[in-house]
Amino acid sequence: MERTGPPARFTGLLAVCSAALLAAAGLVASAPAATAADADLARNGGFEAGLDGWTCSGGSGTVVSTPVHSGTSALKATPAGSDNAKCSQTVTVKPDSTYTLQAWVRGDYVYLGASGTGTTDVSTWTQSAGAYTKLSTSFKTGPATTSVTVYTHGWYGTAAYYADDLTLVGPGGAPATVPAAPTGLKAGTATSTSVPLSWTASAGATGYQVYRDGTKVQTATGTSATVTGLTASTAYSFQVSAVNAAGESAKSAAVSATTTSGGGQEGGGGDLPAHALVGYLHASFANGSGYTRMADVPDSWDVINLAFGEPTSVTSGDIRFSLCPVAECPGVESEAEFKAAVKAKQAAGKKVLISIGGQNGQVQLNSTAARDTFVSSVSKIIDTYGLDGLDIDFEGHSLSLNTGDTDFRNPTSPVVVNLISAVKTLKAKYGEDFVLTMAPETFFVQLGYQYYGSGPWGGQDPRAGAYLPVIHALRDDLTLLHVQDYNSGSIMGLDNQYHSMGGADFHIAMTDMLLTGFPVAGDQTKVFPALRPDQVAIGLPASTQAGNGHTSPAEVTKALNCLTKKTDCGSYQTHGTYPGLRGLMAWSINWDRFNNGEFAKNFDAYFGN
Repeated sequence: MERTGPPARFTGLLAVCSAALLAAAGLVASAPAATAADADLARNGGFEAGLDGWTCSGGSGTVVSTPVHSGTSALKATPAGSDNAKCSQTVTVKPDSTYTLQAWVRGDYVYLGASGTGTTDVSTWTQSAGAYTKLSTSFKTGPATTSVTVYTHGWYGTAAYYADDLTLVGPGGAPATVPAAPTGLKAGTATSTSVPLSWTASAGATGYQVYRDGTKVQTATGTSATVTGLTASTAYSFQVSAVNAAGESAKSAAVSATTTSGGGQEGGGGDLPAHALVGYLHASFANGSGYTRMADVPDSWDVINLAFGEPTSVTSGDIRFSLCPVAECPGVESEAEFKAAVKAKQAAGKKVLISIGGQNGQVQLNSTAARDTFVSSVSKIIDTYGLDGLDIDFEGHSLSLNTGDTDFRNPTSPVVVNLISAVKTLKAKYGEDFVLTMAPETFFVQLGYQYYGSGPWGGQDPRAGAYLPVIHALRDDLTLLHVQDYNSGSIMGLDNQYHSMGGADFHIAMTDMLLTGFPVAGDQTKVFPALRPDQVAIGLPASTQAGNGHTSPAEVTKALNCLTKKTDCGSYQTHGTYPGLRGLMAWSINWDRFNNGEFAKNFDAYFGN
């Protein structure tokens, strides 16, 4: 229901003059000091030209003549279903500059924010505004930021909100100039036919040219590339230049690298780094963490899981994936750009997988028809985008065990049996190079130490431990298991004590269970065998906003010390030392970027990357 205005109404010239004076007084009282170079960069912030310059998700926005804050028009945007009525525009800005974003809003749960700042994206909101209320926030752009997206939105299921007189005040974006030459060029570990390169970004660059022995051989949009097609046991010299609309920079200082003699294992699911960082990329949706293009994924991430492929219905087995809609993610790349960026990541030695499921993507393969549809639809996604494999992130009610299904070694529940069969078919189709990872919650794995399915007499939650037969049946094909050590209740460890998320102790106890093995539901005749350390990574939220159970970098370090060195273990004593532990998984790459890369930086510092 739309709210009415104040009960007292002015009429005639006095009302017009009073309103104008009040508006002017409010502006003067609250506006920050501006420099001579500052200007309002927002286009059509008063909506006097309709929605010119603005994009509103799902057609949620329109322009109305009442109520307005000033002038003759204002934005009215109406949330519906899962659409929060986000209206946005992209504005050209200058790097390393400070901006103030303001708007007058009216309604319940109205948000104002800016994304793509290159530093910390900002937002502010009001819970209830019966009359126009000013929202204001500020931010500083990053050293390479030349555009930001400003937006307003409401909240799911609430009434329409109004916005007017939106301004973004700060220095305007300068005409493009030729960027400086890249610095920090480094060569990674060479193979017999390739050399991975990385460098520091140049401010204002939109791309980079890679030179081998003085000849341009490759272009890149990010700050890494892998030069391929090289000859074994040969020395090469590499340089990089930066480009934008104004031209190409001078070349960087040269770096030399020599290819190996060959004969080692290269490519495929077995060639991950000894210690790998796995992250999920919000490729099909947006949330408060902001959209990240594939080309902009930092080089620290070794495995990139695309979140998410989801079914057309819970039981169809028909999995679909598409990039985030432009209306929801204004900065989303084109399909061609996305595919090119995937290839570039792979050329740099990264693995890119499709992750199936997630919190909202319930998948139940109840029939062989659904199983076969799953195989064909997942294959289509892998082939369309040229991906390296599959991540299974079945949550909620996707997996459960029928009454009487009590032995994880010989499952009988169709949703489990059909999933195992489908994944084996995919593995056989794509061969040894196929990368297979899984991201179950603790409820579906470690809880199996106490409870398995509905139990021998029924009555228990049939989902308890339901991932165990899947993991066990596919252990020889499994590249990585990274259980979500978050959004979890307390779980009993092998010390028969309960452990709670958020500190090193939880990760130590949960990981030790996977690397030691355990009797399922306490039955010593049904022991889930240990996984290899190189098959296991610890799953954590990348920031406090990403999920319950965030663990500070210091506590993550303690957990790694205990598991790989048997130091800093606290009260829990592991059943072994696991220097080959593969690494860490984070939800998500987007949330880590939102948190200034804290998670990835801690990983790199610990493992010396």
